[in-house]
Amino acid sequence: AYAALGSGDVDLVLVPEVPIVLKGPKGILPFLRQRVKEQKFAVVVVAEGAGEELLGVSDQLDAGGNRARPKIGEYIREQIDGYFQEFEETATIKYIDPSYTVRSVPANSADSLFCMQLAQNAVHGAMAGLTGFSSGLVGNSAVYLPIPQLVADSPRQLNP
Repeated sequence: AYAALGSGDVDLVLVPEVPIVLKGPKGILPFLRQRVKEQKFAVVVVAEGAGEELLGVSDQLDAGGNRARPKIGEYIREQIDGYFQEFEETATIKYIDPSYTVRSVPANSADSLFCMQLAQNAVHGAMAGLTGFSSGLVGNSAVYLPIPQLVADSPRQLNP
């Protein structure tokens, strides 16, 4: 969710932590319709696990043995299409479901080294009693970054 918010290209991010409201003054469908009117398109990112309050929780397991998630992306696509049809408008929807594709790309050696450095730095910080920080590199030096300062100037907010 934070990667989508940080990209600056996403208009709406749906996450499990925030219940999805479809219609009404705080609904996602009126928001998307307005956004499309303003800029002729909208980009929506739906996180895995979002929308369980709408579609329920599955008892089935996926191929990896994890609880199968509801098909929220397909459901939201249908809801958007139906909502635009209520206004006799057409929504051209490009639906991409990356599924496990995003996670299945192997890390290269530079990725592995960087992740190891971040992880070790985070563990050292936690063992020193620090909280509310993120580990990072600044000027090629491992540092502890206070999360409130990291997000203080961000124009994007996630506030469930």
